[in-house]
Amino acid sequence: MRLKIVNVGEPSLRADTRELSRKQIRHPSIQNLIELMRETLRDAPGVGLAAPQVGESLQLAVIEDRAEYHKLLTEKELEERGRSEVPFHVIVNPALELLTEPSETFFEGCLSLPGFTALVPRAKQVRVRCLDHQGEPKIIEASGWYARILQHEIDHLRGTLYIDRMLVHSFSTVENYTRHWKNRRKRDDCGCS
Repeated sequence: MRLKIVNVGEPSLRADTRELSRKQIRHPSIQNLIELMRETLRDAPGVGLAAPQVGESLQLAVIEDRAEYHKLLTEKELEERGRSEVPFHVIVNPALELLTEPSETFFEGCLSLPGFTALVPRAKQVRVRCLDHQGEPKIIEASGWYARILQHEIDHLRGTLYIDRMLVHSFSTVENYTRHWKNRRKRDDCGCS
């Protein structure tokens, strides 16, 4: 079963989210939500999905960057983005620490803003302290695209969307991005300042 992904303008995307206790995480209802979010993420397809995106104001997100999603990228693009396969996992009640300045700028999209993309500066390296799908403490140190995914999903848990962080003049439809900007990484290339 696939959950409905809500679009920008839906109040749950801007609402406060609540933390989950270890007991709550292990409850069948949350375990079922995690599995439904996993199916929804794969069906979309996407690399991350936060609970507010399916109308649940919880500090919970699922992440997975499958190798099959990399097929349309060149080796150079994968290297430039620091992108590699990330196995499925869950983050609950995450605390994000930026280990570098948010100076890595790439085009980013979102399942809650289908059909659009924009340049978003993010930190290249992060550390996340969170609980996993069983409520066990976990520390994640990530770099490159994985760090970007974590920042994007944790933003969702704080009521923030990538459009709040984007370089405004880079906002584009995916169609126009593909036609005009896909091979241009630097913000100077798109006339953004």
